[in-house]
Amino acid sequence: MTLAPNVAPLAFDDVRDATRALRASGLRLSTPRRLVLEALFSAQGPFAAADLARELSIDESSVYRNLEVLEQHGLIRHVHLGHSPGLYTRVSKQPVEYLYCERCDKFTAVSPARLDPIRKQMKQRFGYTARSPTSRSSASATNAQKPGTPRPPRARRGRDATSAWSTPTPTPDVQAQSRPQQAA
Repeated sequence: MTLAPNVAPLAFDDVRDATRALRASGLRLSTPRRLVLEALFSAQGPFAAADLARELSIDESSVYRNLEVLEQHGLIRHVHLGHSPGLYTRVSKQPVEYLYCERCDKFTAVSPARLDPIRKQMKQRFGYTARSPTSRSSASATNAQKPGTPRPPRARRGRDATSAWSTPTPTPDVQAQSRPQQAA
């Protein structure tokens, strides 16, 4: 999840309360901004800016500008589910993560607490720590590089490509697979 830096998330159940809070912060509510805000509160989940622009008959760049302003004020968050474009969703009072099907584009909102037993099991069985940096399921190896250490060069494409893959230590019931390095 990308949150606007140094801004506390604002979670409201009602569009009127959100409007009052935004106006109290000095933000002007133009017609496009009000329409985007109302759409946020009527949406059943994350949505793409392009879809919202078509639905509201507003220029897409205007929708993006208004979503950016609302994100900077802590009212919405930007999420990525699978390989879809960035999606936007209203900040909720309870933390939410999304499970996403890449085949049918269906997503399911889930409380992080419901995923904790699964995360624990993944760590124990496979050596991976599952986390949700963008409110969707993802995982990182327990032996992944520490923050701040230089990463190996990215793989080049083409016939002279090399790859650098790190794998977790395999557990007895799992054989870790890695791609062999080719000579440059």
